[in-house]
Amino acid sequence: MHLTAAIPAHVLDRPDMRDALARHDFGQVFAISRKWAGISYSKTGAACGIKPERVGTLARGLGAITSFEKIVQIADALLIPGHMVGLAPRAWENVLQSTANGEAPAIPMLDGDECVFRRDFIKSGAVLGASVVVGGPAGSGIRRIGSDVPARLRQRTARLRRLDNVLGGGDTFRIYLAEYRATKKKINEGTYSEATGRSLISVLAEQAQQAGWAAFDAGEQDKAVRLYQASQVAAEAAGESLLVGNALAFLAYEQIQSDPREAVRLATASCEAAGAAAVGSAGALLHERRAWTHAVAGNACEAERALDTARSVHASESGEPDPDWSTWVDETELQIMAGRCWTELRRPLRAVPILESVLETFDDAYARDKALYTSWLADSYLSAGEVEESAAAANRVLDLSAGVASVRPRRQLARVIQNLAEHSEIGAVSQVLDKARAS
Repeated sequence: MHLTAAIPAHVLDRPDMRDALARHDFGQVFAISRKWAGISYSKTGAACGIKPERVGTLARGLGAITSFEKIVQIADALLIPGHMVGLAPRAWENVLQSTANGEAPAIPMLDGDECVFRRDFIKSGAVLGASVVVGGPAGSGIRRIGSDVPARLRQRTARLRRLDNVLGGGDTFRIYLAEYRATKKKINEGTYSEATGRSLISVLAEQAQQAGWAAFDAGEQDKAVRLYQASQVAAEAAGESLLVGNALAFLAYEQIQSDPREAVRLATASCEAAGAAAVGSAGALLHERRAWTHAVAGNACEAERALDTARSVHASESGEPDPDWSTWVDETELQIMAGRCWTELRRPLRAVPILESVLETFDDAYARDKALYTSWLADSYLSAGEVEESAAAANRVLDLSAGVASVRPRRQLARVIQNLAEHSEIGAVSQVLDKARAS
């Protein structure tokens, strides 16, 4: 079963998806899944036993699937409930019923380094309708989890999140992963009320995102993707639209270099999933990440509009405190993202003043982040023809990133170093090239 191709609940609930399934318009189903869930045609094809090019052809409205056997295969591969396509309930749907009768809703598991999605967790929001959720067999001696536990876990998660300010993902990943696993164990083995269960799953979604980010920062892309996907499933089960949106935004980041257009689709879906909750720092975070995907895709107008939206929603208030996971997004961060976007769009006259202003007062204690932002400044200097300034900024990146357990500063600098090599006859450039090779 290819669970990475499973259509999320919020996408299955879309009116256009329901209509397409009822009409057996699987081309439209594939297109909607790609747009709103980020499920590529290659993943869909692998799960359903259809060639990716055939999936793409169907998505363009050419051809149809009429075979009963193939419809059954698609329903099972994409975890589409039988009633949505005119079938009897599928065998895997029975798991949900047994869970509602007292068994634990299983959660995304990390066995070793592998994330195994349990399909009953995808619909565990329904399971939590019971007055008490039981995480293990009766009489097993497992403990009752009080209503105060999720808040304490969330506070601990917030404290540990501060480590990311000064440490790279190579140093923090195992810490964050251990927290995720500990919460997962509580959910699986404890007993708790419906409200407590939802809160625990919400905390789990936050922890999966934090662990995924650390994996991404450490260069462990596959682990990051699996954790982000686990987070999306948990956030949907907990009814946390902002966390669903943030999971999709993280997944968009993962797609930026390999498929910018896919990244744009995911980032757009992230804002759509968050809906009216996307205000304050959390809304600004989702929209600035959407701006970044547009910038990498070369969409200057769309990037600028998304940056404007990020600034606008940052100034808006919902009447509720911003979630801790987004409070780091402030005016400085929004300026930095603007500088990054203009760098990527090859608009150095707009990028350089922003990045110079921000970096002038940016504390060296945040070495990874300062190295990253300086790498974009080096890139913009080079775009403007300021070769010596670019070399000096690149040299600063090498100094700041030395000993930082993050692959991102050096990865971002690689393009600058490669382009600087064309000017190796300049002394400052020659020195930084030698330093890059030696480090």
